[in-house]
Amino acid sequence: MPGSPLVARRLWITALIVPPLAFVALFVVYPIISAFAYAFFQWHGLARGEFVGFANFYKVLFTQPYADWTLNAFTHNVLVFFALMVLQNGVGFVLAYCLWRELPGAAFHRVAVFLPVVLSTIIVGFLWKLFLHPLFGVVNISLRGTGLGGLAQPWLGQGTTALWALIIANAWHMVGFPTLVFLAGMQRIPGEILDAVRMETESEWTKITKVVWPLVAPSATVVFTLLFVGSFNWFELPYIMVGVDGSPHKATDVLGLYFYRTAFGDQSGSGQDFGAGSALAVLIFVFIALVAGVITFKLRAREIQL
Repeated sequence: MPGSPLVARRLWITALIVPPLAFVALFVVYPIISAFAYAFFQWHGLARGEFVGFANFYKVLFTQPYADWTLNAFTHNVLVFFALMVLQNGVGFVLAYCLWRELPGAAFHRVAVFLPVVLSTIIVGFLWKLFLHPLFGVVNISLRGTGLGGLAQPWLGQGTTALWALIIANAWHMVGFPTLVFLAGMQRIPGEILDAVRMETESEWTKITKVVWPLVAPSATVVFTLLFVGSFNWFELPYIMVGVDGSPHKATDVLGLYFYRTAFGDQSGSGQDFGAGSALAVLIFVFIALVAGVITFKLRAREIQL
């Protein structure tokens, strides 16, 4: 029948597109819209009460102790973002450059550097809890074995080191992703450009700053944007390693933990405020969407300049 191949093709395309769209609508779009709606009501447990307008937003931003908790968690997320920018993306760029230059062992390290990325966050969290255990953790045992026992300490048990321990664990887990993204960008650099640069200078620093970095700018846009979104959505690793209360004494509290604790209560099941939690979720979503959009726009514009 005329047109039947076209009809079959359209049905096939529809069958491929509709299920993912339905999944996204059910598990992404609907929860976001629901959170916007829930944020404007008072809640008694999980029972919706009266309409309160922007009262929940005012509560989490300006009413004590919520205001201090919000600022504390937000500050930690900002610190996580900038620390991971250096430790995760910075080290990832250096590793990618070393792999791109085919330094000794490059074939092995291509696999080794990405291996932690494929591990579950749950596995990584529990693994690093064991590494950092104050009595039998490999970190303190190694320090004592090398004569640096004075540096051994309860890394997750004190406010000065707990957040940094989480940051290092996250960087170890995910450094392979920016490494491979940067490496892919470097491998797309035309050989003619590299040959021309080698004729002009032997300085590795000049090659990196004047040639490699500008030409991998699209890769930088991807990893920077994803890092920002991931840093302000940080939840799984802190939850596994320090718990929902952001211990010790909220020194590791981030917006993800703070939202969960506010909406669903702490480990004892107390302190639940679903309206305030929904308002906080909306604020986090709007902030991430706006800033990620600005970052992407600015970096895309810089790509054109470079």
